[in-house]
Amino acid sequence: MSKSLIIYFSITGNTKRVAQQMARKIGADLYQIDVENPYTSKDLDWIIPNCRANVEQKDSASRPAYHGKLPDISQYDTVIFGHPIWWGIPPRIIYTVIEALDLTDKKVASFATSGGSTYSDAQIEMDHLLKNPVKGRILSSETSINSWLADNGLIS
Repeated sequence: MSKSLIIYFSITGNTKRVAQQMARKIGADLYQIDVENPYTSKDLDWIIPNCRANVEQKDSASRPAYHGKLPDISQYDTVIFGHPIWWGIPPRIIYTVIEALDLTDKKVASFATSGGSTYSDAQIEMDHLLKNPVKGRILSSETSINSWLADNGLIS
């Protein structure tokens, strides 16, 4: 029997909500990524040129630290990464986590939540980070979740 894990990063709760809905649909386990140094509202204020998020997102080598221990993924066949879209791409902590995991022989996928971005630039980034990932998508509703899961063979 196939076993799935959804690893997600959520600041506002939107990505968490989608991850939880998806987990219920496919019977997946959930793991929320916590940052070592939590973001303040000032850290995320994109209007401030040198706010923490601007600095991290503009630096392709930036790898913010996560807090705690990452899950043991050896028991999972499928690992799905969920994230918001920041400046068109995943937050840099997603890179930190993906690079810390051995995803060999795993089916990998990613999705995002966003108020207005597409997934095209995020997909380019995920294609570089993951080997043959399932094509990602912006998900916001139960309909979009169901469609994406079905289109990618993640639900029967």
